[in-house]
Amino acid sequence: MTTVRPEPVVIGWTEFIDLPEWGIRNLRAKVDTGARTSALHVENIEELPRGHVRFDVIVHRQKRDRTIHVKERIVRRGTVRSSTGHRTKRIFVETLLRIGPIEKRIEVSLVDREKMIHRMLLGRAALTGPILVDVDRRMALKPKKKKKKKKATREGSKETSSRNKNLTRTKHTEWPLE
Repeated sequence: MTTVRPEPVVIGWTEFIDLPEWGIRNLRAKVDTGARTSALHVENIEELPRGHVRFDVIVHRQKRDRTIHVKERIVRRGTVRSSTGHRTKRIFVETLLRIGPIEKRIEVSLVDREKMIHRMLLGRAALTGPILVDVDRRMALKPKKKKKKKKATREGSKETSSRNKNLTRTKHTEWPLE
C-alpha cells in the first residue's frame, strides 16, 4: 500500500504570516531551517498568576504604535542557544500560525528581536509537514501583481504621457567591429 503525500507548499526564505488568534496579520517572518524553535519579538513581558504571561507584540519596526497586547498561557520554559552560542532562558507560548494555505499550532519563544529586521523567526518545528523552502525566493506565497498595460502612443503625436515629456530622442549609432 502506497501513501499519497500532499503536494508541498513552496515558501521563500522570508514570508508574511498571520497569527490569527492574536489578531496579527501580515507579519514579516524569516524562515530559518537552522533554528529548531520559532521566536517572536515582544516587549513588556509580565508573568501572571496561574501560568499565564502578558506581552506586547510590536508588529512593525518603524511604526512602533502598531502594538498588539496579548495574554496567553505559558506552555513551557526553555533554554535557547543563539547563533552566536549565547544561551538565554525563554518563555514559550502556543498559537495558531497561518502561512499561505497552511494553518497549524506552533510553539513560539518570547524574545527581544528589536535589532532584527524580521519580527518573527520560523524554526524547523513550525515548518514540519508539506512545506518546501526555496532559499532563492522571498515572499513566494505573495500573489504576483499583474503588469499594467502601457498605452500606445503614435510617434509624432502631440499626446504623450507625462512620463515621456522630458525625454529627448538620441540617434542610434552602430560602432564598427574591428
